[in-house]
Amino acid sequence: MRALAYYISAHGYGHGVRSADIIRAFADRCPDVPVNIVSDLPPAFLLNRLQGVRVACRPGSFDLGMVQIDSIQVDVDATLARISALCERWDTLVAEEADFLTESRVGLVVADIPAIPLAAAARAGLPRLAVGNFGWDWIYAAYKDRSASWDPVITAFERGYSNADLLLRLPFHEEMKSFPRIEDLPLVGVPGRGRRDEMASLTGSDPRKMWVLLSFATLAWDDKAPAAVERISGCEFFTVLPLAWNARNIHAVDRERLPFRDILASVDAVVSKPGYGIVADCIVNRKPLLFAERTDFREYAILENAIRRYLRNAHIPAAMLYGGDLMPGLEMLQNAPEPAFSLPAGGEVTAARRMVELGPWKVDNDRSSSFPNIPEVP
Repeated sequence: MRALAYYISAHGYGHGVRSADIIRAFADRCPDVPVNIVSDLPPAFLLNRLQGVRVACRPGSFDLGMVQIDSIQVDVDATLARISALCERWDTLVAEEADFLTESRVGLVVADIPAIPLAAAARAGLPRLAVGNFGWDWIYAAYKDRSASWDPVITAFERGYSNADLLLRLPFHEEMKSFPRIEDLPLVGVPGRGRRDEMASLTGSDPRKMWVLLSFATLAWDDKAPAAVERISGCEFFTVLPLAWNARNIHAVDRERLPFRDILASVDAVVSKPGYGIVADCIVNRKPLLFAERTDFREYAILENAIRRYLRNAHIPAAMLYGGDLMPGLEMLQNAPEPAFSLPAGGEVTAARRMVELGPWKVDNDRSSSFPNIPEVP
């Protein structure tokens, strides 16, 4: 049985969330196919979302994304230094990974959205599929006026992406012109199950209050910020471990006890920075989002537009977020209108069908369908 190799950027959990949804949909169709995930995302995070799937996790970093100070701030200079070092090893990494794919009897390579695995798959003569809403060439092109050292980095990613047989382009995307063939997907995202009573019992929180999820991997709060949140008497706040603060009304939940999507489905509102994963989760779970701006990250404008189009939303200045001054934003969020548009979901199922079609596996009565134009629903 040929294996599936799925490469996932470790830049943020959003890449892992949508990849896990697609892998699970693929496993529903091909349960006997072994899945090799290659990523520097925490294996526990991936395995928690893929319980029951025949999957093995291998560490590996073939892109960098952006060096992040925390969930909102990035370090552009440090990013350039680290991605330049990776690009100096590009040809070696391609050769090594091509050998791994051959030795592991891989039948299809999927990348979200490092470029080196696509080049390695081409070298090994394997079909190769990309999934994403932006390419790193496009992200890095925003900085090329700052330094000519960005040019070879951008060129390397453009060349790597050109090896893809097909890009399954997610909503909230840039043009992604480095990919020679593109099909658009519906939104990838699976709704969670509301478990409010269970969360209340687990955390000792009051289910009669407004529940707010602070959805950040990291957030550089000093002691004053959680103290300010603690003074908000009408709300219970939740984080997902390892993010935690010592405040009476901030409750840290272990994703091993409750899956993230169920935590999100159980709250009344979400506070976060715009990222594909959290925006998609809020849309499919119909949760309002209070969002802060991100600095120096080109995707922000696209995601902000999606938030304003498809979600009840309000904006909180980053300075207020860092000070824990959340109440004004939450009051605006409570009064925000319903979104004017909605999006079709189920992109994980369509992606799984295309993976079956492009790979060496056969599934009876399976018909893949592409979505060249995904309509909004007013």
